[in-house]
Amino acid sequence: MSSEKRKEFVLKIAILGDAGVGKTSLVNQYVTHSFKSDYRKTLGVNIVRKDIEFKSKDIQVRLLLWDIAGQQQYEKARNKYYEGCVGALLVYDITRDLSFLDIEGKWLRDFNKYANDDTPYVLIGNKNDLEEDRTVKIQDALKLKETINAIECIETSAKNGENVENAFIKLVNHVLKTKGEDF
Repeated sequence: MSSEKRKEFVLKIAILGDAGVGKTSLVNQYVTHSFKSDYRKTLGVNIVRKDIEFKSKDIQVRLLLWDIAGQQQYEKARNKYYEGCVGALLVYDITRDLSFLDIEGKWLRDFNKYANDDTPYVLIGNKNDLEEDRTVKIQDALKLKETINAIECIETSAKNGENVENAFIKLVNHVLKTKGEDF
């Protein structure tokens, strides 16, 4: 048994993007491995907790996932939700060009006003199960990743779970690296 004490972290992560891009569905898929096809708008913010353990590193992480509403009427209140965030998932819908354009023009600009300059984020193109309806090319997403200095660009499907866990874990690993952990 190791003489070192188990390390514990509490990480506040913001999930940002236009209404209807699948932020809540991503969180539900990650936390409960479930998907609901009926769409219900998030009102303000929905906070979900997930505990994860990295046994090989003897690290316990409590994630506080702040699923922030994408509707315009919540814009003035959003800045309060960003306080204390150590990372963000910037989510767009691969079938809606405007949701992609809003990542840089709206969500990242807004987040950067209130978050620390070095706060990492992952760019997520959600709904890759709707390939036949795609309007946002992966090449454009990879260019945006470089432009905005995102740590990753990952396409996901909240519906079937593809790459969902990977997206969250990539961000968590990066945050833990910034805290001096070896990942």
